[in-house]
Amino acid sequence: MRVVSLVPSLTEAVAVTLPGVLVGATAWCTHPAGLDVARIGGTKNPDVPAITALRPDLVLANEEENRAPDLDALRAAGLDVLVTGVRTLDQGLRELERVLGACGAPRRPRWLAEAEDAWAAVAPPHPEAPPTAVVPIWRRPWMVLGRDTFAGDLLARLGVRNAYADHPERYPRLPLDELRATAPDLVVLPDEPYRFTRDDGPEAFPGTAAALVDGRMLTWYGPSLAEAPERLSRALRAALR
Repeated sequence: MRVVSLVPSLTEAVAVTLPGVLVGATAWCTHPAGLDVARIGGTKNPDVPAITALRPDLVLANEEENRAPDLDALRAAGLDVLVTGVRTLDQGLRELERVLGACGAPRRPRWLAEAEDAWAAVAPPHPEAPPTAVVPIWRRPWMVLGRDTFAGDLLARLGVRNAYADHPERYPRLPLDELRATAPDLVVLPDEPYRFTRDDGPEAFPGTAAALVDGRMLTWYGPSLAEAPERLSRALRAALR
């Protein structure tokens, strides 16, 4: 089996579970460390001829991370493309099983069971009055988590209410003044896709508690899910003290 992955979290999942199966991945596929495969462009601009030249049996993609025209071009080149759709933790776990099965995994990997157990053990810290959060993913312009997002579902499971969970858009672009006007209890700032830091992000929300979180823990569905509940909870607790 020869697999090319256009999704960083799936790259990690396949590489950890089935060493040697991956032959290509994007430049954004940073895990596992030291992954030695052909790099075939980015998630939004994959090099279709380079992918085709690798002669993969399967190309892994995601409806949100990859563009439909690129996937159509891969199919037109005669390649089999598996497209995942993930908007909740439960969907993510199901899609991981589907992907790994399609890649030839003979059994369910231990890390996937550990991820399920870790999230099943989560007890929301504020079940009756959850803190409300604004969750930016970009600035210039400001973009935040809206409805039906994987990251939003993880935060909800950890007892955090997304201020824009009922917005008609999944990733609305909103002026900073409007974000501040929601008077959130918390602003959650991941380090990807935009790299928010202590010096870049919290200053835009003066007087509001800020939780700087690992974007991989919040947005990737793969082996990182096993440690995500503890690491995200720790960051949220520290911000809300």
